[in-house]
Amino acid sequence: MFVVIWRFTTSDPMAFERHYRADGTWAQLFRTDPHYVRTDLLKAADHYLTLDWWTSREAYEGFRDANAERYAEIDRACESLTASEEKIGEYTAGM
Repeated sequence: MFVVIWRFTTSDPMAFERHYRADGTWAQLFRTDPHYVRTDLLKAADHYLTLDWWTSREAYEGFRDANAERYAEIDRACESLTASEEKIGEYTAGM
């Protein structure tokens, strides 16, 4: 398994959660790929973490390449929801 982790802050938690939760806008796009596993949204007092799970790094990279235009569209549409955005990293799980 492969996971991509992002850290966000937002001034509009309800709208942010609507797009970033397990059944949100991003997950709906990811679900178009059979190698997507799930999205976890974790909330702390002052930030959120998203964990996007894929079957492999190669599957994730292939998805990103094949869906670059749609990915960029959603990213632009959600940009106003985030005060800060930081990619924590990409990890292989279950070794």
